Order: sequence, then C-alpha cells, then structure tokens
Amino acid sequence: MDKEIVDPFIKSALKEDVGDGDHTSLATITAGAIGKAKLLVKDEGILAGVELAEEIFHIVDPDLKLNINLRDGAKVKSGDIAFEVEGDARSILTAERLVLNCMQRMSGIATKTHHITEILKGMHTKVLDTRKTTPGMRYLEKWAVRIGGGVNHRFGLYDMILIKDNHVDYSGGIKQAIEKAHEYLKEQNKKLAIEIEVRNLDELQQVLQTGGIDRVLLDNFNLTDLKNAVNIIGGRFITEASGGITIDNIREYASSGVDYISVGALTHSVKSLDLSLKAEIGK
Repeated sequence: MDKEIVDPFIKSALKEDVGDGDHTSLATITAGAIGKAKLLVKDEGILAGVELAEEIFHIVDPDLKLNINLRDGAKVKSGDIAFEVEGDARSILTAERLVLNCMQRMSGIATKTHHITEILKGMHTKVLDTRKTTPGMRYLEKWAVRIGGGVNHRFGLYDMILIKDNHVDYSGGIKQAIEKAHEYLKEQNKKLAIEIEVRNLDELQQVLQTGGIDRVLLDNFNLTDLKNAVNIIGGRFITEASGGITIDNIREYASSGVDYISVGALTHSVKSLDLSLKAEIGK
C-alpha cells in the first residue's frame, strides 16, 4: 500500500462524506461510548480492501483496534467475519460507509479477476487491466486486480507510450507515430516502454518493418487472425489482445499464445461484493 496515494484519498473521501460532522452519530450516541463492530460477508468471492480498511479506521481514530480474521485475497462465503473493530462508537460509524464502499467494490473487482484467472489456469496468457477505472479510485481498483491474481497495465498516461488508433491517424501513419515517439523520448530524456495498437495484419506488418517498439496491442482481431499475428511476431515483442473477448471465449483466445488479454470490464462494470458492518455499543 502506497500511503502517499492512499492517505490523501481517504482524507478527501472523509471530507466529502463527513463535512462539518457526522451529526446523526453526534446527536444520538453519547460521547465516549465504546462500540464493537464486525465486517460480515454476505456473498461469495475474493475479499479485498482489508489493508485499506485498517488505514481508514486508523485515520478516523488511531485508538480504534482491529482484530483481523481474513486478509486480502481470502476466499470468502456468506457468514464469514473478515474482522472486528472496537473503540469509540462515533468513530466506527464515521468510518463505516467509506470502509464498505471501498471494500465492496475492491472485492467485486478481485472476485471477477480471480474468476477469469481460474478460466485461464494452466495457460500462458495473463489477464490485464486497463485505464477504464473510476476517477480517483484507480489505485484501489488496480490494487484489487492484483489481489484477484491479475496483472496491472500502465497506471496512467505518464508511465508508458501507448500509441492507439487515433494517435496513428493523427500523426499520419504507423511509421510516423513510432518515429515521433522515439524523438520525443530522446528530447525529454525519458525511458518509457512503447506499445502500439494495430487493427489488422497489414498494420502489423508496418510495425514489424518499422520496429522500435516493446509491445503490440492486437485490437479486435478474430481468433484466426490473432493466431496468425502471434505466429508472425514470433516472440519479438510482447503481445496483447483486446476487443470482443468475453468470459465465454477468453480461454479460446488465450489458445493463440498471446501474452496478455486486457479486459476493461474488470474495473468498468463489476458487481460489488455484498458486505455489511454490524455494530453494537459496548457496555
């Protein structure tokens, strides 16, 4: 966990939610009342966000004490208790919604990712995430992908050159786009991997003739063309496939030998895992 990213996110989210005070808790709960709560799992899947929850509770109130039963990556079922928290009842309730919002979404992502990695079990191909994430939550969502057994692609626009179809069209062609990318990196004294998207076998041939890239994104290739493309590349570059690939056909596409299959649905459309924080006031 990168606290330099996570802690500002937590503080911003708390500011958004709490404002000038959790007035319901302040109005109804006696100051200093001690409470206990348990994180109850009401679904089946892969748990994610426990480490984050610890940090949320700590930032809300450093005196809150957690007893962790299940860690990130654990397979869970309905009725499992992930952890228990004890301390100031107002603090527990102030943290409750942020903990649940993050853990439910992260666990949903981890569960979906795990499901796909199980489908690909024993194969060379790995599942890769994308930048199709919730604004402000990319770090958490990509963290959840890793917990589920997937692989992170670039984090943002700054840590890789990824020349997509629009870049190619605007720059005048594949050769021009690659050459401009190298000129830019040299001028800026930057060392970034270069990936380029191709839409057909003809564009792939142009890439092979030009060279100077690290990875090829084979976008919306049918299975036959994908197998041909992987064979043509012959291990010279890392290969990635995307577009038109679903849970139902992902293993078939992986049979092409492609290194990665990127799945935007890991983060952009996922069902949250059902979790609940059940609290009671201590006596």
